[in-house]
Amino acid sequence: AAGLFLPISELNHLRQQAVDELLQRRDWARLAMEGERRATIEAVVHLDPPTRAIEGDSAPFDLVASVFTLDDARIAAAAGATTIVLDPFLRHPTPPVTRVRALDDELREMGVTLRLRTPSIVRPEERRTVQKWLDLGMPLLSGHLGLVAELASQGRDVVADYAVNCFNGHTAAELFRLGARRIALSVELTTDELLELSAPWEGHGFDVVLYGRPEGMTIEHCVLSAAFDRTPTTCRDLCVQKHTNVELTDPAGYSFAVATDSACRNRLLHSRPVEGGEFLPRLWRGGIRNYHLVFNVPGDPIGQVVSGYRAMLAEVGLTGSAANVVRPAIGGVFTRGHFARAV
Repeated sequence: AAGLFLPISELNHLRQQAVDELLQRRDWARLAMEGERRATIEAVVHLDPPTRAIEGDSAPFDLVASVFTLDDARIAAAAGATTIVLDPFLRHPTPPVTRVRALDDELREMGVTLRLRTPSIVRPEERRTVQKWLDLGMPLLSGHLGLVAELASQGRDVVADYAVNCFNGHTAAELFRLGARRIALSVELTTDELLELSAPWEGHGFDVVLYGRPEGMTIEHCVLSAAFDRTPTTCRDLCVQKHTNVELTDPAGYSFAVATDSACRNRLLHSRPVEGGEFLPRLWRGGIRNYHLVFNVPGDPIGQVVSGYRAMLAEVGLTGSAANVVRPAIGGVFTRGHFARAV
C-alpha cells in the first residue's frame, strides 16, 4: 500500500521465521525418512542374540593380557591375568614352538588360558609359516576375517580381534554366525556406542580393549630397511640386533612405536596407550565382562597395570564402582581415546 513502511529489522525477522519453518519441515521429513530406513533395515537384518553358550560365562570376568614375549606372559599371569594372548608374529624373531608349548603347560597349571594371536594379513605364500602355529591346536585370537571363518568352521576356539573392526550389531551377528566365540569390539567406538552395540546380547560374548596401544596401520614396506637402503627379509640384523625399538616421530613431536613383524611388515602403534579404567563401571553395568590389555612395546608396566585392573574388576563386581588405580602407575602418558570421543 502507498506509504507503507516496514522496518528492515522486521523484514529480517520475517525472513528468519520463514527459514526456521522450512528447516523444521526439512528436519521432520528427514527424521521420517530415517525412521523408515531404520525399520526397513531391522526388518531385513534382524539381530538375534547368540543362543549358544559363550565361553567365560561361568567366570566373573576374563582379564586378557596381550604380550609378545614369553617372559611378559609369565609376568602378566602372575599379576592376575586370566587369559594370556601371545603374538609370536609381532616382532622378530618368533619364539621357538617348543617353548610356547611349555608356556602353555605352565599357564594351564596356574589356571590361565593361553591364546595365540594371528597376523591380520596372511598372503598365500605366508600360510606355511602361520600354519605350524595353527597346528598347535591352541585357542586363537585373530583379526583376519578369513581365518576366523575357516578355523571356527573346523570347531576351533577363535575370538575375533579388534582388527575385524566390528562396528555395529549387524557385523557382530554375522561374526557370531561365522563361529566366533567372542568379539573384541572396534577401537573406534565410544563408550556409549560399545554399550549400544552389545545391548541386544546384554554384553555377553563381547570384549573391549581397555588398555594399550592399538595398531593404527600396517605398513607393507619396512621403514627400517628403507632408512638403511637394505632389502627387506635379508636385513634382519637391523630389527633383531641393532634397532630393536623403532619409532617414527611426526611434525607435532608425537612418537609412534613401530613393530617390525615376522613378515617384514611394520605395524604402526598408537603414540600413547589408551586407558579406559574410568569407564569400567559403565561397561560392567552393560554386561561386558571381557577386557583386553595390550602390551606391545618393550618396557610396558605389565605387572602394575594387570594387577591394577584385576583389583578394579574385583571391586566393581562387588560394589559397582572402583577407584582408578592404574593411572598412577602410568603417570600422565595416556589417552582416553575412543572411550571419550568419536573417531
